[in-house]
Amino acid sequence: MRNVGSVIAGRNEEAAGALIGYLPVGFPTLDESVEAAVALVENGVDVLELGLPYSDPVMDGTVIQAATQQALANGFRLAHGFEAVRRVTERVDAPVLLMTYWNPVVQYGVDRFADDLAAAGGAGLITPDLIPDEAADWIAASERTGLDRVFLAAPTSTDARLRKTIDASRGFVYAVSTMGITGARSDVDRAARTLVGRLREAGSPASCVGVGISTAAQVAEVLEYAEGAIVGSALVKALADGGVDAVGALAAELARGTVRQ
Repeated sequence: MRNVGSVIAGRNEEAAGALIGYLPVGFPTLDESVEAAVALVENGVDVLELGLPYSDPVMDGTVIQAATQQALANGFRLAHGFEAVRRVTERVDAPVLLMTYWNPVVQYGVDRFADDLAAAGGAGLITPDLIPDEAADWIAASERTGLDRVFLAAPTSTDARLRKTIDASRGFVYAVSTMGITGARSDVDRAARTLVGRLREAGSPASCVGVGISTAAQVAEVLEYAEGAIVGSALVKALADGGVDAVGALAAELARGTVRQ
């Protein structure tokens, strides 16, 4: 199990920063989602973010919603998430985070979830709808198992909220660059730069920007001020339209944005 924070720090020493790629488990099939995740790492993605399909994906845009709904229709079960992590980490050494809404973790059992994720070789969790104030069980379980925990910060967060988020996070803080749902945009919201600056002033060692990044130029732009750039919808669309080869090709193109100029 590789530590997310050390990988991000290393990429900021040897390159412009880290590239984090998101794909949902089970789309278009479980096997293809594993192959696609491996292809991301083989083409320059530094940290993997594998999403667990959920019936009420309040943060996800239309591209990711359609993919996760297909995965659910195909019979996705939570156990498939752990299986995917295990199969991916057996083949590549990039750290793998699961991104999940909190209710499935509670239903599964927080300690059981942490144990099974660690046993599969997972690095930790991104929890978009869990705030640090309500995360005592997860913080305790992640401390016990050594898993990273990534909480979200938004442009509307108060300074006090940002400090609490930084203190609770391990790995990085997920800086949401726009208010609203995910989805590729032609211009990454300028609010992201201000948010990352506030996080740094509040003591964050690593902030990664997600929501709206879809090109190598945008990756490079984000890495001018953040430690990592997170790409999701653009990769999911490439997988939907052109399969594993297409998503690997896009990852290679996006990775060009991490080259230090």
